[in-house]
Amino acid sequence: MTEKQKIDKVIVVEGRDDTANLKRFFDCDTYETGGSSIDDADLERLKILQEKRGIIVFTDPDFQGERIRKIIMQAVPEAQHAFLNRSEARPKGKGSLGIEHANFDDLKKALTEVLGGEKMLTENSSVNLTQAELMKFGLVMASDSRKRREYLCEHLRIGYANGKQIEKRLNMFGISKQQIEQVMKHYS
Repeated sequence: MTEKQKIDKVIVVEGRDDTANLKRFFDCDTYETGGSSIDDADLERLKILQEKRGIIVFTDPDFQGERIRKIIMQAVPEAQHAFLNRSEARPKGKGSLGIEHANFDDLKKALTEVLGGEKMLTENSSVNLTQAELMKFGLVMASDSRKRREYLCEHLRIGYANGKQIEKRLNMFGISKQQIEQVMKHYS
């Protein structure tokens, strides 16, 4: 298979099956709303993600998907939106409409139309934090790592992340080593 196309913006989806399908074809980060349970904390995180990297709302073409889209549109009006037609999101057998059922061509068409073509699909230009750097900050593999992560995530307003999630979460929000140093120097 050819190399996956990189999408720099964070794609907002409803659930993990949507994420799994997108990651089959694209090198991308997603933010899962957990279905219709989007809350104020999610909206705050989406505002931060929009500011840091930009977001693309890509919800299912059904009632709940549209409901989530409208809530996000009110909270983050500058967010971009990708859409699938109902026929493109239909499962092969029984089941509800969803991003998880779409094929590569339909997903690519929906996502590239957001930004007018291939501009969105770019080379990764950001520097990502590594596990070694997370260990240096005591965010993983230290006796108080959980407390450190809680402190950091709360101060950065990115929601709690466990030891397995922290690297992805920090990189997804575009958090730099300098930002972590700034926050953690006040940790006691």
